This record gives sequence, C-alpha cells and structure tokens, in this order.
Amino acid sequence: MGRREKPIVTSNKALERLASWLRDHRAAGGWSYAQLAQRSGCHATTLQRAASGNQVPSARAVEAYARACDAPVPKALELWKQARAGEYYGAVAGRAIPSPVYVSGLSQLKAGLHGLYVKAGRPAVRSMEERAGQWGKLPHSTAHRIVQGQTVPRDESQLIGFLTACDVPEQEQPLWVDAWRRVLNRATPMTALPERTASPAEPAIRPSVSEQRIPRNPEAVSALRFSVLGPVRAWRGSELLSSGSPQQRALLAALLLREGRTATAGELIDAFWGEDPPSQALATIRTYASRLRKILGEEALVSESGGYALRIGRGELDLTLAQDLAFEAEKARAGGDRLQARTLLNKVLGLWDGEALSSVPGPYADNQRTRLEEWRLQLTETRLDLDLEDGCHTEAVSELTALTAAYPLRERLRELLMVALYRSGRQAEALAVYADTRRLLAEELGVDPRPELAQLQQRILRADEELARPADEPAPAPTPFRPAQLPATVPDFTGRHSPARELGEHLATAGNSVMPVSALAGIGGVGKTTLAVHVAHRIRPHFPDGQLYVDLQGTGARAAEPETVLASFLRALGTADSAIPDTLDERAALYRSTLDGRRILILLDNAHDAAQIRPLLPGTPGCAALVTSRMRMADLAGAHLVDLDVMSSEEAFQLFTRIVGAERVQAELEAALDVLAACGFLPLAIRIAGSRLAARRNWSISDLAGKLADERQRLDELQVGDLAVRATLDLSYRQLTFVQAQVFRALGTRSTPVVSVQSVRTLLNSSAAEAEKILEDLANAGICIPLEPGRYRLHDLAWLYARTAT
Repeated sequence: MGRREKPIVTSNKALERLASWLRDHRAAGGWSYAQLAQRSGCHATTLQRAASGNQVPSARAVEAYARACDAPVPKALELWKQARAGEYYGAVAGRAIPSPVYVSGLSQLKAGLHGLYVKAGRPAVRSMEERAGQWGKLPHSTAHRIVQGQTVPRDESQLIGFLTACDVPEQEQPLWVDAWRRVLNRATPMTALPERTASPAEPAIRPSVSEQRIPRNPEAVSALRFSVLGPVRAWRGSELLSSGSPQQRALLAALLLREGRTATAGELIDAFWGEDPPSQALATIRTYASRLRKILGEEALVSESGGYALRIGRGELDLTLAQDLAFEAEKARAGGDRLQARTLLNKVLGLWDGEALSSVPGPYADNQRTRLEEWRLQLTETRLDLDLEDGCHTEAVSELTALTAAYPLRERLRELLMVALYRSGRQAEALAVYADTRRLLAEELGVDPRPELAQLQQRILRADEELARPADEPAPAPTPFRPAQLPATVPDFTGRHSPARELGEHLATAGNSVMPVSALAGIGGVGKTTLAVHVAHRIRPHFPDGQLYVDLQGTGARAAEPETVLASFLRALGTADSAIPDTLDERAALYRSTLDGRRILILLDNAHDAAQIRPLLPGTPGCAALVTSRMRMADLAGAHLVDLDVMSSEEAFQLFTRIVGAERVQAELEAALDVLAACGFLPLAIRIAGSRLAARRNWSISDLAGKLADERQRLDELQVGDLAVRATLDLSYRQLTFVQAQVFRALGTRSTPVVSVQSVRTLLNSSAAEAEKILEDLANAGICIPLEPGRYRLHDLAWLYARTAT
C-alpha cells in the first residue's frame, strides 16, 4: 500500500467525495500507486494527485485510476463532473445553481443556465447542437452565446433543446420553462399552455391578457397603435405620439412586450438596470409611468398590484400581427401553397423598420432585441428557402450574399447561398462558399461545418442533378446507378495464386442460393488489401450491376460507423439524401432492399470486427462480400475464412525484382536475398525496401542490406513516404488489451520468436487454458501465427517491434 496518504482538505465537497471514492477503491484492491501506474499506463504521481483532493484532476486521470482499480468508470466520471461543477461554484463564492422556482431576473436566469452547462461538464457546443434534437433547435453559435451569458433561449423549443443538451431530467424542465416565461414575461406557465403551438421557427402565438380583459373605455384605447419592430413608437389614429426619452421608451417597450400582463416595479427595475439599479430606481420608474399615462391616457396605462400594464388589443401591436401572419404562412406552406406562404412571409418581414427596439437601453431590451433578430433571420431563411423551391435562385444570390456577409457564422444562410449559386451555374463559387465557411468556423469556434453543409458540398462536387432542379421542375426519367468504386490494382501484383484462385471461385458463386462472404485475415503489411482489390477486379464480370468499396478504418482510433457507411452506399446506389433513414436498422433494411435483384460486389476493407460489418452485408443471392481484417472473423456466420501468410521466397524475390529491376538484382543476387530475409518476406517491407532502392539509383543493394542487418535500426530503415512497418505494427499493438500487450512485450525479450503455451503459462503464472486463450487472441488480432496446437510464432519484424513497444 505504501505510506499513508494525507487527509483530504478542500472546500469543494464534490471533490472530497471523488477523492475519497478513488482512495476507497484503491484500498479495497490493496493496490500501490506503482501497481496502478503499471496497470493504467499513467504515471504514479498523476494518479496520486488525482486522489489528493487538492484540485480537480483531468477526466483522463480519473478514468485511468478507476480502470486500474477495476472500479465502475461511469460512476467515476459522474463524480468528476460534480467535482468540476463544485469547483466552478466555489470560484463564485460558493453559490449553487439557483432553483428555477426562485429565478426572478434576467441575470439569475443566465446564471442558472450557465450553471446547468457547467454541471453537465461543459460539453462542446457542436455536441450540444446534436443532443438538442432536430436541426435548428439549438444552433451551436446560439449555444455559445447562451453559455457565455450573452443571451438566453429565444423560445420554448430552444430552451428545451438547451436543457436536454445539458442533461437536465425531463421532469425538471417545466420548472426552467416557467422561470424563462416569468423573466421574459411571456404567456402562462407550461402547466397551462394553450392547445395551439407555433412552429419552431416562430415565437408561440397565444391569446394576450388584453383579449380576455375588457378595458373600461374600449373606444379610448382602440385608437392606439404601437410598434416595436424598429423604433418604439405609438400612434393615436394617424397621429404619431411623442414617446419621450430613451428610458421612457424602454418602459413602454417592456410593457408592450408583456402583451397586456402586469409588470411589477421590481421586474421593471431589473429590466432597466439589471443587478446594479440606482438608489432612486423606483421613483424613476414611477416618473416615467406618469409621463406615459399623460401621453397614452388613463385607460391605456393602468396601475395594478404595485406594477403597471398596458391595455391594448392584439392587433394594435406590430409584433403580435407579425406572429399571426407567420403562423398563417406556416400553415400555407404545410398545405403546399408556397405562393401564399411567400406572400405572407414577405408581409411579416415588411413589418420590420430597421433594428427591433432601436436605441432602447437596458438589459431586458438587449435580450429581446437578440430574440427578435433571431426570429427575423429564421423567417428570412424560410422565405429564401421558398424562393429557391420556386426557382428564384438567381434573384436570391444577391440577397444571400449580403446576409452571409452580415452573419458570417450562420450556416443555414451559407447553405442556401451554395444552392442558389449552384442552380445559377456558378459551381466553383458555391464550393468557394463552403471552403470559406469551413475556414471561418475553425478560426472562430474551432468546429467543422455541420454534416448537412458537408453533404451539400459533396452533392455539388458530384454535380447532383436533383440538387440543380427546383421543386416544381419535373424530374427526369431515373437512370440506373452502377457504382464502380474499386481502387486501382497495383501494376506489379505478384504471386498469391492459390488464395486468389480460392477467393475468386468462392465469390463467383454469387448466383447460387446463398450469398457468399469471404473474410481474408492476416498480420499488418501482409498484403490483404492488395490481394482483395486484385481479386475484385478479376471477378468484376460476375457483378455487372457494380462494385462498392469502403475502408472501415478498423485499426484506427475511430473505426467507421456502420450508419455512415450505409448512408454512403445508399447514395452510391441512387438513393436521395432525403430518403435515407436516420437509424442503423432502417438504413440496413433499405440497403438490402435496394440490392435485391442486383448483382453487386461489396469490398469491406480493413474491418475492425464482425459486429462492424454485419449490417453492411447484402441479404440475397446475386451479391457477394469480400472482407479484409487483421482479426480472424471466426464469429461471422457462414463466412469463408482465408488466412494470408507472408510470401514464399520465390514470390518475394519476384516482387523485389519487379520493383528494383532485374539487372540490378542479378548483379547483387546474394545481397538481394539478404534484404528479403531481413524483411521477413513481408510484402509491405519488401515494397518499402524496393521503393527505396528504386528511388536511389546510386545505392547498391549491398548498401541497403548493410543498413537492415542491424536489428536495432531495422524497423527505422523500413519506411518510405507514408509507408512504414513500425506504424503498421503499432496499429495492431494499440488494439491489444493490457494483459495481451504485456505478454507481447515479454515475448520480445525471448531468444526465439517461437512461443509455446507452456512458456506463456510460466510467464503469467496462470493455467494452460488461460495462456492458450491469450495466444489465440494474439493470433486472431494478427500479431502471431499458429504453427501447431500449443505453438505459435511471431513474425520476425513483430518480434523486433515487441522489444521496443511501450
């Protein structure tokens, strides 16, 4: 156990719980920090510091500590998240997230939302956009402004998206929605929402209180009209009334945006000055209210319950009129009447007279100005979308160009501009817009464009005819899609006659009753992909409807997701983006349906495991699948398994001669054989060695043989360009478990690359069954080669690599 740890002393209670939990699990297992370091790969000091309680450790250190102790990692990360949140609240004088029940001002609401974001572990804004739900619910740029305290969600849908992205339980979300309504003085709480709801692109339309209360003198009030979508102004009939000083207009705006409901004096003070009101704030509010009452009349501005309210009809404020028109436009669009929808949206946008709440001071006006500007932009995007659907792309280009310059981070506007340019025959400019967007987002926010924008770029690159056609233009007669995605085969392909013939004969039976699958396995660098591509080209005549190919990146840090691959395959087979389902199961079903009755070869290269490729297999005879992997696909039902070994000496010599040249090889035959022996007859190593000689005509083969003779430098010498034996072996090594890697490194210290079950049993002090399982796992992972029952062999280069692996 080592020496006793120091007591945990911290004011962060969550950090204290985390440190105690880590220490308890270490004590329960009887581990020393040196042992934990060996099990986790982290330095012992890092682990000791993680459980010290002096500061919040990194998530990586906590996860490594938990794994080394065999403790539940999700619990450890949850405690870490709480500790990070506790650290944040300790930095602001120990305040906790304010209860939504007691939130009464804008600053409290912003603090509460930021606190929820911190409690969730400060997720990336791009991931918040994805977790919020459907696209557009919470744009990442909006999420960024919310967590920075620059704004609050513009409507309920965006608020709920933010709460969902911050892992707020569903049962707690109504309390935050009520708080948001209370601060922004919107309609009734969620518990009493009317049945009619607005679309996500517009604020909810609700009957105002003024429609439910009859003023004492309706005729005196009904002559009044007001605007907030521009300068705050009031009219009586055709007469423009003076609205006084900016502060007086701020009071008028705050009352108008409450749509007839009473605003208390405290709410108005908070709207004017936030958390730093002057000493005479209440008297100032009363003065402004008195002046407004003289202008508007006693019947319009009334005092009630210590506050004030404006008694006006719904149609007498430009904002409520805009809400009603936007609702009707959405209904018209949903009903297929795009012309009416465009007309109504143009009317809505025509109600704006410059910036909403222009020159009105105060934090409440600032927030409402942001909300209204966001809504105006969404309405503009919807109207431009309708313009493009109706074929008005040329006219839309100039407006979209100006809007993207004014709002450079708004991806939807850039997407519309790309479509408009492409339909106007300006493909290069459309692609330039994407490149500029990608650069700007990386520089400003450190994120990539959203997937929809990237997909649009690919459609433009493919010259997608469907994208070039407006909605009303009839589609041309469909033409069959015949993908031809196979990579080029190498011109100097050599040998491999037996496995090539075996694979070709099996896959050529695709017309029989069972859909054939061949799985080609072998160590890294043995030439699996080269052989698979060569075979696929040879049997192309058996698959006249096309060939699909994908690199599944199974040895990388992040293997390709089956959902993504299926979407790519479906597009290649002629499926429109809009017709591609969202879930893996639905995509796999559509993929199998699309392949039914067709004869297509699918080459799945560099697979991680059988689970990754099962959804990608066709479901009917006529098609065939060829899989390559470093893992032996023993759990892939019905697969024809082929193990690829290193080249024979004759094949290796032939390949080397083709690369270097027969004249040079014949002149130094003995040195050439030494090079091949040093390469262990591994095709990748032979190609690297031959390519180095081909690129250096002044080198002799003996020069290279001398370099490769030193075992300590051999792996460093076997690299050229982006090809390297060490990097290939490293990919396989990084896939091993802790125990497998430990055994692999130990085998590198032996005097021979041949290993037996008994030697591993002695090394691990384990049973014969456990030792054999580890060796079988290493064989399945492409690290070693089975020789006979109980005996295995590391490739010579893998044996050298094991000596330096860490």
